[in-house]
Amino acid sequence: MKHALAFLCLSATLLAGAGAWAAESARINCPNADRYIGLGTTLPMTAAALRRGEELVVVAIGSSSTSGVGASDRTHAYPARLENELNRRWPGQRVRVINKGIGGEEAPQMLARFERDVLSHNPDLVIWQAGTNMMLRNENKDTLLPQLRAGIRALKDNHIDVVLMDPQYAPKVTDVASHPEFVSAIALAAGEQRIGLFHRFALMRSWVETNAFAVDDIISSDKLHMNDVSYTCVARGLAAGIADAVRATPVPMAIQHDATSQR
Repeated sequence: MKHALAFLCLSATLLAGAGAWAAESARINCPNADRYIGLGTTLPMTAAALRRGEELVVVAIGSSSTSGVGASDRTHAYPARLENELNRRWPGQRVRVINKGIGGEEAPQMLARFERDVLSHNPDLVIWQAGTNMMLRNENKDTLLPQLRAGIRALKDNHIDVVLMDPQYAPKVTDVASHPEFVSAIALAAGEQRIGLFHRFALMRSWVETNAFAVDDIISSDKLHMNDVSYTCVARGLAAGIADAVRATPVPMAIQHDATSQR
């Protein structure tokens, strides 16, 4: 009886939390989020987990804009928002998004902790945000590409879907003359390796250029980090891209055959 009551209390708490999140999220109007251009790839491992009815495990690795600097708390960082968005899209499915962002890190440091912080969780999908700190420290974009290639190969060798995320659109980013080179380098790595790319920079820039948001609406007072609004809207756009990529993923012939034989 005691365990049953504890379970009911926990369920009520989770439902209340989900309701509060839904109400808060509904108050934020995210322009273009559900019409996002997509990731440019399919997600076979992600789709397979969903089709089997298994828990979908996503690891978000990156620096401060993954960990959630600028958000009111960690539950407002994009990984937590993404988990909520994906669970909303697939209500009968359990989705877990693990936040492995560490502020100030560059791609080599992230790559060094892949075994501990990524592979140990056996994820179906990894979202890798990298490059911003290298750019802010005036490093050469050519030092980023080998790191991205090595990390992508390691993830693909472990049969994990990969999506790269490029920098946020923020004054301290656009003030760096080389920022277009870093955005292009990340796109080049994604294209070479035939993996997904979440065009965060372009999406956020579109909000400002269409007057949907002023920069101060989506960037913290430090002129670099995102805030609750932009973390929520980025998560919504990313969720739309993931959902589109899953829908575009062909059903393997073995699954088609099993479904036909059960009719």
